[in-house]
Amino acid sequence: MQNTATPTHCPYCALQCGMNLTPAPDGTVEVSERADFPVNRGALCGKGRTAPAVLSSRVRLTSPLVRSGGTLVPAGWDEALDRIAEGLSRTRTEHGPDACGVFGGGGLTNEKAYTLGKFARVVLGTSQIDYNGRFCMSSAAAGGMKAFGLDRGLPFPLEDIPKSGCVILVGSNLAETMPPSLRFFTELRENGGTLIVIDPRRTKTAEQADLHLMPRPGTDLALALGLLHLVVAEGLVDEEYVRERTAGWEDARAAAMAHWPEYVERITGVPVPQLRETVRMFCEPESAMVLTARGPEQQSKGTDTVSAWINLCLATGRAGRPFSGYGCLTGQGNGQGGREHGQKADQLPGYRKLDDPAARAHVAEVWGVDPDSLPGPGRSAYELLDALGTDIKSLLLMGSNPVVSAPHAAHIEERIKSLDFLAVCDVVLSETAALADVVLPVTQWAEETGTTTNLEGRVLLRRQAITPPDGIRSDLEVMHELADRLGVEKGFPTDPEEVFEELRRASAGGPADYSGITYRRLAEENGVFWPCPTEDTVVHPGTPRLFQDRFATPDGRARFVPVSHRAIAEEPDEEYPVLLTTGRVVAQYQSGAQTRRVDELNAAAPGPFVELHPRLAERLGAAEGDPVAVVSRRGRAVAPARITLGIRPDTVFMPFHWYGEGRANTLTNPALDPTSRMPEFKACAVRVEAVKS
Repeated sequence: MQNTATPTHCPYCALQCGMNLTPAPDGTVEVSERADFPVNRGALCGKGRTAPAVLSSRVRLTSPLVRSGGTLVPAGWDEALDRIAEGLSRTRTEHGPDACGVFGGGGLTNEKAYTLGKFARVVLGTSQIDYNGRFCMSSAAAGGMKAFGLDRGLPFPLEDIPKSGCVILVGSNLAETMPPSLRFFTELRENGGTLIVIDPRRTKTAEQADLHLMPRPGTDLALALGLLHLVVAEGLVDEEYVRERTAGWEDARAAAMAHWPEYVERITGVPVPQLRETVRMFCEPESAMVLTARGPEQQSKGTDTVSAWINLCLATGRAGRPFSGYGCLTGQGNGQGGREHGQKADQLPGYRKLDDPAARAHVAEVWGVDPDSLPGPGRSAYELLDALGTDIKSLLLMGSNPVVSAPHAAHIEERIKSLDFLAVCDVVLSETAALADVVLPVTQWAEETGTTTNLEGRVLLRRQAITPPDGIRSDLEVMHELADRLGVEKGFPTDPEEVFEELRRASAGGPADYSGITYRRLAEENGVFWPCPTEDTVVHPGTPRLFQDRFATPDGRARFVPVSHRAIAEEPDEEYPVLLTTGRVVAQYQSGAQTRRVDELNAAAPGPFVELHPRLAERLGAAEGDPVAVVSRRGRAVAPARITLGIRPDTVFMPFHWYGEGRANTLTNPALDPTSRMPEFKACAVRVEAVKS
């Protein structure tokens, strides 16, 4: 074990904050500031500071587990791996390869995500693979592809934000979801720029804003269209930019003009004067940005909503110019890289499309297989989970906890229980792992080397800082052993750098081209922005800023996409008169599988709650801390009331980190966006009831 500090990165959100790790004599690991990394400049949130707590054998898995007589019991690695191979092989033999499902996670390194996609398609021969990142960034990705021909969360580094004249932040509470990033917005205002926050709640982020708009959940599309209407009506369109750098303006303009301000006010609840002030603040400075997060994206019209915000940027000349543009604040630690290298249902490494013959031929050559042997596109994440136990009989799951994180979660829990066979690789015994037939304990962030790609498109090197405990293996070793047992003896190396070298070749020439990125460069340069097609740093140092000269479309022009407002999938009615929206709190992360095992974080956020307006609380007769029930067409959740003026009277909010009776995703609606297949987490009809003791 080393006794010196190892520079690495946090295991949680897509900031991938830099930190130093030092093993202590008592076996713990100390976190210290790493000021040289430009994203966080040494700052860490509570989750980052306490991340080593999950390395403790007190909370983590330390041995494979197999189900015996209805109970999970410790077992040896050979027995556990044999059981998984037998379960998957039996399913393939009896039902065909597509009866085997694979489900990944946005926290897997690029090497693991790449290998998991290859394992599914080469070893199992299944098309049924997707990952939980589908629940996070897929609508923004689809919108970016339509407009720009390329999806990278942010087309510029975070350091550009303070230099902009105005930022519209749509549906993001980054003060709680990624606190170290807030400094960029504080610096924006210190430099004379303005911050507009759009959120139905008065969050800690909204409190920092120069202007806070509180639209009704699910109406962000109408809001963006109303702003574009005003841009046109007030003569603020950048006609020269539209003419020289875009296509499709007339149709998008016509669609927006149907959304006059008073109509948009009726839909959104945002007063017309605020709409006009937003347009003035956005159009007055030389540069401006729109940044979206899960609020507008996790809707059954999320792709259209993103397109509407991009249209606003394009009409005002705010894309592909310095300190301007549209960007998505990616959520999961490797949500960006996870969707680039093959664990999505329709993609091959390098962000290639699985149904593109040239892409199939290129990747098949790297893999040493016949292109015709690669299966076609499969189901999206929710559709895959919904098919468990019927079309899909066995599931291999890595780094995800859908029993807590999936919409309509009680239904998904039943689907998982109906499987013939479930194998889970995880670092802790999550609620999903507890249902498995075999659970494999795998290495964590500090115990392994690998790469991630942060929200800026900056590829980073996470370095191993400590030796994993005896009996723990990496996900790469697991896939190597399973491939061997299933008859594929070569092509699944266990060394992450060897995997990355293959990933470089597979991504070469693709939209997300990593071929010029090496472990050496990542170590020396503190990360490299993709695309980067050559190792020669003089010829190509990486691409921190996209679209400065042209967009990634055949003619180099950005595309306007004409869109119109439509209702959410489930509007309130007499039986369910209130809207539910969901989100995160600062001390917990995603499904909470790891953070709920950290004492300090649990002390700060011990459980779920229902945030509601005093008028709604008065109608219910509920006081602060009283249990209230939130009921949707899918189920019922109970949690203490948190009464605040910082939420709309027609809306309640629940964080989604917990299992049990307070599980928010018991309630959420799995209605899917037709393009991205994103479920509508952010808006569904509910009723709220006082719980009598």
